[in-house]
Amino acid sequence: MIETAQACGIDIGGSGIKGAPVNLYEGKFAEERLRIPTPEVSTPEAVASVVKQILDHYDVQDGTPVGIAFPAPIKPGKPLDFMANLDQSWIGVDINKLMTERTGRTCHVVNDADAAGLAEAQFGAAKGAKGLVIATTLGTGIGTALIMDGVLVPNTELGHLILDGKDAEIYASDAARDRKGLTWKKWGKRLTKYYRLLEHYFSPDIFVVGGGVSKKSDKFFPYIDIDTPIVPAQLLNDAGIVGAAYFASAAEGRSL
Repeated sequence: MIETAQACGIDIGGSGIKGAPVNLYEGKFAEERLRIPTPEVSTPEAVASVVKQILDHYDVQDGTPVGIAFPAPIKPGKPLDFMANLDQSWIGVDINKLMTERTGRTCHVVNDADAAGLAEAQFGAAKGAKGLVIATTLGTGIGTALIMDGVLVPNTELGHLILDGKDAEIYASDAARDRKGLTWKKWGKRLTKYYRLLEHYFSPDIFVVGGGVSKKSDKFFPYIDIDTPIVPAQLLNDAGIVGAAYFASAAEGRSL
């Protein structure tokens, strides 16, 4: 693996599996990322095989921190108990053990929204922020990550808070905007309700908004009326890979 990289990150999604060596001094890819389509039948064995292919491509040696961002709640030492975007055969699998055995490298798996939040807190829009950072991704649903003074509070699912009698993500996600044909102003008002709810329960110091729509933040941010500072994400589609690499390095106690 290239000398300017201190770790390798993998981001597993429903349509693609992406990876790259990461320079953790700068929070950037050390080499161009490799993307391989997620197997049509996305079983644990099939996905692990693609992860190994990516690690082999970069000649990642065992002993290099390897982080994997994965679309499910991750509880170390416990099997997966929920799966939305991959094959249901993942339920009951100890994913850290599986990935370590199948790839031949010690792997550290983290929820994908948590990985993105960590990346923004360490290298992106919330770098240097003190107190509580709440990172949200607005897409098909609403993903969330809580980082307190740089420490991750894992596996939050705050997109499922009840808002106007339904899951918040059903009411306020980017998919809801598209489904309802909402103007940016009307969507902004829905987001105001959502972020005020988070303010009420958590009193955060800053919100970071990710997801593809964050590139159009100028269209809807003016209509979000809350007290907490709110900023668009900076790392965008790189966040999962960078955050996973950082998570793995921190899990192994590496200092930069």
